Amino acid sequence: MDKHIPKTLTVHILDREYRVACPDGAETALEQAARFLDHKMVEIRDSRKVLGIERIAVMSALNLTHDLLNQRPVDSPEASGAVADMMARIDAALQRHKSNA
Repeated sequence: MDKHIPKTLTVHILDREYRVACPDGAETALEQAARFLDHKMVEIRDSRKVLGIERIAVMSALNLTHDLLNQRPVDSPEASGAVADMMARIDAALQRHKSNA
């Protein structure tokens, strides 16, 4: 049986490089998401109120989740799925960062 090897895309977030699995055709959306997240994390870092990449990532996730939940009903399966996906991606990125540190 031929296994499909997922495509990976390199994104830059907060001056770090991450290789992320990316479904075919989703490259542009992933790049936009990475740029948006990078912008949010740079804003938080530059505010100098939060120190450390993990704390910056958590604050960014909380801010983005708050924005997302304010756009959709909280009990929406779509919102729950989006939040779960976002948290899984953040956890994976933090794990990669810890293993590379």
